[in-house]
Amino acid sequence: MTDIEKYYLQLCQEVTSRQLANEEGDTQEQTFTRLFLDLLSEAGETENTTVAYDEKDFGTKKTHKINGYAISDNYETVDLFITIYRPEEEIPVIYKKDIDQAVTRITNFFRKATYNNYEDDVAESSPIFEFAHTLGSYQELKDNLVRVNAFILTNGEYKGEIPQSISLNGNKIFYRILDINYLFQISEASHVPIEIDFDEEKAVVPCLPASTDNEEYQAYVAIIPGTCLANLYERFGSRLLEQNVRSFLQFNGKINKGIRETIKTEPHMFFAYNNGLAATADHIELDESGHFISRINNLQIVNGGQTTASIYYTQKKDKADISSIYVQMKISVIKKQEQFNEIVSRISRYANTQNKVNDADFTANNQALIEFEKLSRYILTPLSSDSPLQTYWFFERARGQYKTLRQKEGFTKSRQDAFDKKYPKGQVLTKTDIAKYINAYEEVYEGKKLVIGPHIVARGNEKNYARFINNNLPETLKKINNVYFEDTIAKAILFKTADKRYGTKASAVHIGELKNVTVPYTIALLTKITDGELDLYKIWKAQQLSPALSDFIFDLMVQVNEFIIKNSVGSHYIEWAKKEECWNMVKEHTFAYDLAQIKDDLIDSSNPPVRRVSGEDQSGNGTYEHEIGIIRSIPPSLWNKIADWGQSSGFLAIHYQSAARDTAHKLKYNHLITETDRKRAMAIYEIVCQNNIELLDEADELAERDREAREALEAKKEKKRQESGVQADDITLDLIKEMVDWDRRKRNLEDWKWKVMNDVVTGKKPLTDTYKYTFWLNLQFLRKKGFPK
Repeated sequence: MTDIEKYYLQLCQEVTSRQLANEEGDTQEQTFTRLFLDLLSEAGETENTTVAYDEKDFGTKKTHKINGYAISDNYETVDLFITIYRPEEEIPVIYKKDIDQAVTRITNFFRKATYNNYEDDVAESSPIFEFAHTLGSYQELKDNLVRVNAFILTNGEYKGEIPQSISLNGNKIFYRILDINYLFQISEASHVPIEIDFDEEKAVVPCLPASTDNEEYQAYVAIIPGTCLANLYERFGSRLLEQNVRSFLQFNGKINKGIRETIKTEPHMFFAYNNGLAATADHIELDESGHFISRINNLQIVNGGQTTASIYYTQKKDKADISSIYVQMKISVIKKQEQFNEIVSRISRYANTQNKVNDADFTANNQALIEFEKLSRYILTPLSSDSPLQTYWFFERARGQYKTLRQKEGFTKSRQDAFDKKYPKGQVLTKTDIAKYINAYEEVYEGKKLVIGPHIVARGNEKNYARFINNNLPETLKKINNVYFEDTIAKAILFKTADKRYGTKASAVHIGELKNVTVPYTIALLTKITDGELDLYKIWKAQQLSPALSDFIFDLMVQVNEFIIKNSVGSHYIEWAKKEECWNMVKEHTFAYDLAQIKDDLIDSSNPPVRRVSGEDQSGNGTYEHEIGIIRSIPPSLWNKIADWGQSSGFLAIHYQSAARDTAHKLKYNHLITETDRKRAMAIYEIVCQNNIELLDEADELAERDREAREALEAKKEKKRQESGVQADDITLDLIKEMVDWDRRKRNLEDWKWKVMNDVVTGKKPLTDTYKYTFWLNLQFLRKKGFPK
């Protein structure tokens, strides 16, 4: 049995097991589609994929079919996917007639959607409605679309010709056939090498070897015509840029606009103005003269993606003449394949000078992710009555790690069953998974700019992951500890539970068709309305949500789903939800909920969970204690002054101004500083240190003022208590309990006043003289409302 035959059998088994475990109600064909699209996304072939099946007019010439789609963020590319899946014992043979039929059906769909307002024939609840409506009437897409890719996905083998591209409604459709051989290659090798024969391309590419020759690489300098570069980009798309550190940034930066302007107005000067490309390859073959490239294998542009895409899109969108454009290309032929990724990463980092690229963009060996991976290999889930078996949450930093480890455990059914119990498939996390769960949970600001929010999650795995890497990974490795891991798993459980409760068409309850939007929006809203006080440690320990919290989230999702649809600017709900404006409207709206329903799921400020960091100094010198010490060393009045400074200077966003004042209040009244409080306060402290550290010089003086003011207030309270004639013995625990029980039904007292009394009754707080006086005031109020005492 060949390697590809073994792979085919494993693939069929994987599709069957996924389909049985899937809660989306997928067929095997759609399960295969979902698996294939995940691999294509990871390989850089596409982005923002959505699995959505639609087939109409079956058996007629108008038959159309689609299994999935993708729209690029700049609306310049649309990918269509149609699947031919045949679960046979041996690799099925795909014939030309099968391909022709698929081409006709996917083309019919595109024609109907763009010409005939097909969305009018589709129910709004259908998963294809949003896409059909976007194709038919979304003006931004019509203005920017320059390329349509039609992918025919199959588990069979096809050896025939590739269908010729066609023009339809002013758009060129390029057809590609991705069969079992292609699937095997991207699954095992991450990408399919690009092989170019410049003789067939009818392109003349002058090239000279550089004098540098060593064991690691051979250097060449070439001049590539702009027309040839544009043709290569049209043919291979993002595959040409797989090793590039970022996607095409559109024409929104100065460099891109400059490139575009030069192409349009001074194409003959392009070579002089442009820095050129940096590329890598496995092999270069020169012609007999040794001065021109004949063939090149595995060509990858590692720096110059914007130049390449800008030439292509300016030619397509602006009809620019690029015949006089030539681009310098430095090519490094990597000799040691085991060092390929490392060398390419370094070339990308050092060659990149046009636009700022953060070090975090180079994620292949991101140290934070490596640390997270290590934690996932030794941290077991807690034992409980509901979870008598300890398991692992497996973080798959590199694709294929889970499958490789499972195979190492053995091929017998008993050994693999044992592995599956220890590492359940439902507890496998990818990089894009944790990015989604973490980014959905809480907003992140940089200054006044909101860089992380649920609208970012709604933009798709690729864009959300980029924001996560650049804006939401801890800056120091010390923070990638067991507490961070446990909280991340809790966020995963939270998200996955919400996702399941939202439902699908196959489930008994189904909220709607905006799951990918409503779930992250609701999670972020939950964090906001609970002020970040959700007890993640409780979720980690239970490995599930309480029924009350699960129901609370469901009720909130119903409202959020309806709100987004009702308030959408136009009927493009998903596109609308990708905008910050949509999230701002959601978080400013007042939804119907009662936090009392989930009070047991929130952190008890009087008895917060004790978290111990593995390996951290527990003697009082740890990072946590140090930071709490810093926060408490700044007096309440100075925290208020910091808030005022942040507002007037613009260095603090509104939520940080509020957090500074909240910190002042908690310090003033000796309330608990929660984990969320600590993180926000330290973030504010860092901003002050960077921009106005002199402000902290006032700490000692203001602390003395605060102490004097506090003593004066206590003296005033004591004087009032004495004048009121209230004696300590007048307010007893029995009386307080009667007040609590009576007002539990009547609900006359403000929630916080009732809660303080209840905390005293249940032993969470001591009954001090100050509390006795406060409770005496509560007693006078309740007597007016009918309290019998």
